[in-house]
Amino acid sequence: MRIGHGFDVHAFQEGGTLVLGGVTIPHAHSLAAHSDGDVALHALIDALLGAASLGDIGRHFPDTDPAFEGIDSRYLLREVVAKVHSQGLRVGNADLTIVAQSPKLAPYIGVMQKNIAHDLQVGEDRVNVKATTTEHLGFAGRKEGVAAFAVVLLDEHE
Repeated sequence: MRIGHGFDVHAFQEGGTLVLGGVTIPHAHSLAAHSDGDVALHALIDALLGAASLGDIGRHFPDTDPAFEGIDSRYLLREVVAKVHSQGLRVGNADLTIVAQSPKLAPYIGVMQKNIAHDLQVGEDRVNVKATTTEHLGFAGRKEGVAAFAVVLLDEHE
């Protein structure tokens, strides 16, 4: 078995589309990023790459490459899952925590889990997504941005 951990953070910017866990969420702000800024999926991608000893998201999808400008992070996740599978590994489970004071994410968690399970090619019972606030402390508490943590377990194909 292999364990990977991922983290990502992006600041809010005016306008645009807020995407978290592959779900478009109505909000006055989007996340400033080269891609769609989906911190939840970026953290998950880094966790997968880490568990497979394949580096990090920046190595595979650099923010200096125009090909990745505005790209859907679900596409990136599926690419990474293919790389993980090519190493003879599969996802056992994934656990994500999204840290945001705003917006409230509870109504979107189920769809996030469904999207992520689909892209990881696992059952929904293998994916857990949680949202928390920082009780108004720090950048997230001041509503300046969103952070996410992810942990994955990979095991070898039998």
